[in-house]
Amino acid sequence: MRLAHANGIEIAYETFGDRAGRPLLLIIGYGAQMIAWSEELCNQLASSGHYVIRFDNRDTGLSTRFEEKGVPDLAALQGALMRGERLEVPYTLDDMADDAAGLLDALGMAKAHVCGMSMGGMIAQTLALRHPFRVSSLISIYSHTGNPALPRPKPEVLAALMTPPPQERGAFIDNMVRVLRTISGPAFPPDEGHVRKLAAEGYDRGFYPQGAIRQAAAMMVQPNRKPVLASLKVPTLVIHGKADPLVPVEGGKDTAEAIPGARLLLIEDMGHDIPYRGAWPRIADAIAQHTRKAHG
Repeated sequence: MRLAHANGIEIAYETFGDRAGRPLLLIIGYGAQMIAWSEELCNQLASSGHYVIRFDNRDTGLSTRFEEKGVPDLAALQGALMRGERLEVPYTLDDMADDAAGLLDALGMAKAHVCGMSMGGMIAQTLALRHPFRVSSLISIYSHTGNPALPRPKPEVLAALMTPPPQERGAFIDNMVRVLRTISGPAFPPDEGHVRKLAAEGYDRGFYPQGAIRQAAAMMVQPNRKPVLASLKVPTLVIHGKADPLVPVEGGKDTAEAIPGARLLLIEDMGHDIPYRGAWPRIADAIAQHTRKAHG
């Protein structure tokens, strides 16, 4: 693990593969650390010709924490938004996209293929809009455009994800297993051993639920990107599970519809995760084919 000074903060990152390969920047989702991009998957992507970069978003893992910004009241924020008001939030997805661009600067990279999952997909889309010449191609995985007309998550799934996690290590690990069971699709139940190992590593590495609340606030105030995504001229691959209970499949379809020429890959009975090994070959192969074609 290394630290880069980027966009006024410190960002923890790791790389896999040969630097001469196709640069692939992986942006993780809400509240997760970069290790959620499994090392095994990163090595698989590296073996197909990528120079893989994974990193901790601000407020997670070993990257800068915004403790001085306090913890937002999400219920008050939601109420204000419903009344058409805007409350100040600690930071926005624009700031998080600028972090990613800053990391590329710190690594001396003019551009990269950018792949984001869930909130990371929202950040990746924002990065392509704010810094279009830094993005060789875009991969958006089970994300959406911010379009308020899209179907909402299932309430019980959203509640499971947004409920503050237990503070005690064992209870935290058990809770992660329950959350993954809730968001996974019927064809790809979570590998409990893998989930427990990842949850334990994440807890020991950087348990910090306050940061997730600030990230949630950033997502709550995100704009509707659908109209402006039409301006993108970057090759785009959209991947989504048909059984996603958190970001319904309409979110992926809306993203592909918004970006000219985007390719949509729908995976039957996949939920809101990248199933450990189960769907990896198909997803990794699709990413490799996409970046290889876009790279020319």
